[in-house]
Order: sequence, then structure tokens, then C-alpha cells
Amino acid sequence: MSPTETFRIPRHRRHIATARQRVRKALADWGVTDQLAYSATLLANELVTNAVTHCRVADAQVEVTLTLHGTELVLEVADPDRDRLPRLRHSGPDEESGRGLALVAALADSWGCRQEPYTKRVWARFSPAATGSPEKARVPVAS
Repeated sequence: MSPTETFRIPRHRRHIATARQRVRKALADWGVTDQLAYSATLLANELVTNAVTHCRVADAQVEVTLTLHGTELVLEVADPDRDRLPRLRHSGPDEESGRGLALVAALADSWGCRQEPYTKRVWARFSPAATGSPEKARVPVAS
């Protein structure tokens, strides 16, 4: 059976650090270290921040799930604002935000989102060989 860690945090900025710490601890407990752990923790921070920032459901909770399938790691972040799907966009050099999904695309082996009956779930897959590879940095960003 694949190790899995699932937890929820309130949709509030002060809980983003808690999510990051829980992801880092789960990965360390599973022996996932180095670049893979760094990339997964960074992207968990980005995806949780997006969920906290853009979810418009009052009193919502954000769910984070990590699953290790052999050498592949899957990170999922869900929130109840199922109709607001994330999309890659080009951010100008003077914009203060909007680069999170470009970072996800650059560091994850693959990523996407899906609508479920009451939530949307954004996921990122990591394989140790692909994480942070130079080829991933050339992922096109939609305008």
C-alpha cells in the first residue's frame, strides 16, 4: 500500500506555514529528501496559497494530500470553490503575483486540475528523474 498523508487547514493565510511544515514532515518521515522534497514543499506552498487566496467559499477548508507511489510522488490540494479552475498565465515583470502555476509547471513532472462533485483538486506529480530538470523550465505559459 502506498504511504499517504491527508490533512485539512482553514482557508486563512496564517495556516499556509502549517501546511508547508506538515508536507515537509511527511516527506522526511518517508525518507524523501533533497531536490524532490524541496520541490514538493515549494509547490505545496504555492498550491495552498492559491487555494487560500482564490477560494470564495466562506469558512472553507483546504485539503492537502501527499501520496508516494514507488518513486513517484503526487501532491493534491483541494478546495470547495469547484467552478474557479486555475490556469497558467503570463505575468509581466512588474506584477507581484501570478507566477505560481508557472512554477508548478516548471518543477513538477506533470500537473493539472479536476472538478469533483463538491471540490476542485489541483495536483502535481513528481518523479525524481524529472524534478527540476532543465527541460521542465521551458514549459510554455499561456497568455
